[in-house]
Amino acid sequence: GAMRIDGPFPADGFFGAKRYRDYDLIVAMYHDQGLLPFKVLAFDTGINVTLGLPIVRTSPDHGTGFDQAGRGTASERSFLEAAKLAATIAKNRKQTT
Repeated sequence: GAMRIDGPFPADGFFGAKRYRDYDLIVAMYHDQGLLPFKVLAFDTGINVTLGLPIVRTSPDHGTGFDQAGRGTASERSFLEAAKLAATIAKNRKQTT
């Protein structure tokens, strides 16, 4: 189907007015424009995807979490989301080659 593309939008108004709910994909021009609101909205489930590599690379968006290591307080949720997305991307790549 067709893709609707809009913007650009100022980040403060876009996220503050919850306009992100109207879209399936959001591209930010700058790292901090998109990452801060993304982490606020999806800290436990946010995923980083690195594009343009010959391998599939995903990771939890919150980083390594070394400060929580050994305390029993860390959540595996974003890791599991990253693993699921990596599997989906790998499956889709096989279907298109």
